[in-house]
Order: sequence, then C-alpha cells, then structure tokens
Amino acid sequence: MTADSAQSLARLAAERVDHRFKGLPPDTDGLTVAELAGQRRNLFTGGFATPVLALSAERLEHNLKLMETYAARHGLAFAPHGKTSMAPQLFQRQIEHGAWGITLAMPHQVRVARAFGTRRVFLANELVDSAALRWIAAELDADPDFELVCYVDSVRGVELMDAALRGATRAVDVVVELAAGEGARTGVRTEAECARVADAVAVTRTLRLVGVAGYEGEVPKADTERVTAWLRRLVALAAAFDEAGRFTGLDEIVVSAGGSAWFDAVAEVFAEIPELSLPVLKLLRSGAYVSHDDGHYRKLTPFNRVPEEGALEPAFRLWTQVVSRPSAEQAFANAGKRDAAHDLDLPFAQVIRRDGAERPATGVSVTALSDQHAWLATTPEADLEVGDWVGLGLSHPCTSFDKWQLIPVAEADGTVVDYVRTFF
Repeated sequence: MTADSAQSLARLAAERVDHRFKGLPPDTDGLTVAELAGQRRNLFTGGFATPVLALSAERLEHNLKLMETYAARHGLAFAPHGKTSMAPQLFQRQIEHGAWGITLAMPHQVRVARAFGTRRVFLANELVDSAALRWIAAELDADPDFELVCYVDSVRGVELMDAALRGATRAVDVVVELAAGEGARTGVRTEAECARVADAVAVTRTLRLVGVAGYEGEVPKADTERVTAWLRRLVALAAAFDEAGRFTGLDEIVVSAGGSAWFDAVAEVFAEIPELSLPVLKLLRSGAYVSHDDGHYRKLTPFNRVPEEGALEPAFRLWTQVVSRPSAEQAFANAGKRDAAHDLDLPFAQVIRRDGAERPATGVSVTALSDQHAWLATTPEADLEVGDWVGLGLSHPCTSFDKWQLIPVAEADGTVVDYVRTFF
C-alpha cells in the first residue's frame, strides 16, 4: 500500500457515522467508523436495525484469495472491475491480493479510484468527454506513477480525444476495442475498421496504441464455442497489429478480456497467444467475484465448469424482518427495491432467525418487491412469525453494492469487524 492510499483509507475510518447510513445502530451517531468497528458489535444483538446488508468476512477473504491464485496459475494479470463494488477498501484488498490494477467504466469512477491512491486504471469504455479527458491528462502529468489505459473504437472518437488532449505532456495509452459481434455493445465490428482506428491513433501525439481488448460477455448467444472463437479473433488482431509494426515504444503489449462468466475461456485462449515482438500483458478483468452472489453469477461462474479450480462463495446477505403476517400463505418483510438488487433475480429466502437460533427458510420464497417491502409466499411447513429475521441471498453484486453506502463486514458468529464504504 502506498502512503497516499493509506492516508486516504484512514480518512474513511475517521468518517462520522450518522443518519446517512442505513441499518446501523442509532446509538452510534457521532462515532467514527474506526471507533464503531473497534466495538465489534454483533450484527444480531448489537442494535443494528433491519433491513441491513452484511458481507461475510470469511467468504470475502476466500474469494479474494481464490481469484489471486487462479490468475497466477494461468499466467494472467488481473484488473478486477471496480464498478462492481465502488469500494476503495476492496480495491486496496484486491491489489494486495495480486491485482495489477483496477478496471473502471466511467470518469467519475476513475476520480474515486485516484482519490484513494489507485495507481493503475484500465478504463473499459470509450472516453470522448473533453472535461474528463483534460482531468485525466492533468492526473497523468502530475503523477509519473499513474498509468491509465482506455478503449477506442472509432476514428471520430480518436479525433475528439486528440482535440481534448492537446497540450498534455503525456500521451494517453489506448487499446482498440474489438466488438463481440453484430448487435453487441461498443467496439469495432471488423478487423479492417480496427486497422483504420489504429491508423488514426498513430498520427496523433496525444494517444499511444498499446494493445487490443474487448468483452466476451457480449458475444451473441454466448456459449463456449462462440466465446472461444471471438477470443481467438482478439488474439489474432493483436498478432496482426504487431506484425504490422503498430506497437512502438512500448515495454509490453496489452491483450485484455474477461468478465465474470467466461474467464476460463479467456485463460485457455490467452495461453495460446503466440510469441510477439514484445512481452504480452494478458489482462483479465472479472469483478463480480469479490462478493459473488446467490443467483445470476452462481449459475454462470466458470468454476461450475472447472470445479477442480475451486469455488467462489456468496458473501452478501440482506437481513430483513417480518412485519406483517396477514394469512397462512403470505407475509411481508421490511426490505424492498430500495434495499435489494432485483434487476436480474428476486432475492432468495435462505435462513430465519428467532431468539438467537437460525434455521433454513423452508417453505418461504420472495415473490415480489415493493419499494420497502418484500412479498413472501409461505407454505404450510413455513414456521414464520412477525418479528422473525429473514436472511436473503441476492443476485447481481453490482446492484447490491450500489444500494448501501456503508456495509458491515461480519464474521460467522455475527461479530462486525469492519465497514466497507461505497461511492456510487
């Protein structure tokens, strides 16, 4: 950890707890985050108010170690996508667990990362906003240790970047984004157009071509065969650019891909990258692993295909409380759309706590969410009473993190040992 990072994170610990932060004990107002963490309150008996989202300390550490080991085993550099958590404390832990840097998507996210000392950023998006580009140029000029790599996918985009960056001392490093196919999101559709974009970069003094990149998760009707074929196109593009002498004045060539659903295919194809004129930085960008989930990514994780490599563990649990039991078939809990991710799947009822005892939420399911209520369907075997705490599993880490500004990190017995601050 750099001195700048340590000082910035220390400022987070000095922040005062108050009404801004959902779920925290009301009697903690005025304490610093560090003071509150030092109390090691229990999530269930320490005054926390439902709904409250918690991260498992043990599962969080497990996931960090697992992806560190996976990347190292496959010879991959790792730049996990920070937009998942937007939590500088987790950025730092990811870097401490071997990450090359942090991937981000928007200029605001880069500002957050820089405010907390992140030295390497991979911006997996096109950037043509002149104000943001001037700010990035100033950051690069002011800090020789700051590295940023950004997508480009059009000649017009290159021209806009060049116009905004004139007068900057350092060139901005860019990679040509290869689209995942027709109908995919951003990116250049053909190799011929990729060459035209690279030519446009070459005639500027403000940009430097350092590699190629893309996102295999956008491959239409993605399966192993289609994803692998696209990844081989990406590798072939890097080799063609290198053969044409497009990479000059570099120490290494960047080839980057890898969301959270196909990183096994990325590892396999990147292992086939031929010897180029320079060393290759094989950069993986998976981000959802840090918390994993109980729905979307539990079904899609590549570890399902390669169980011998390990398994991620869902680290989130949203605790809510039954506030109404109008019939034997229905109950309502006090967590809704404001509290729980619901863009991919509804939450999953997992456990029930009553009088300090915890048991499976047998016969309980979430059927809908209102703004502040979860609609629970109950079968005759469901033993559920008003006042019970219900632990919900969540789907999609990105939209779980962004609903909570300060998230308790709890050990298995409920002891809260830390708090994670998010910046969305």
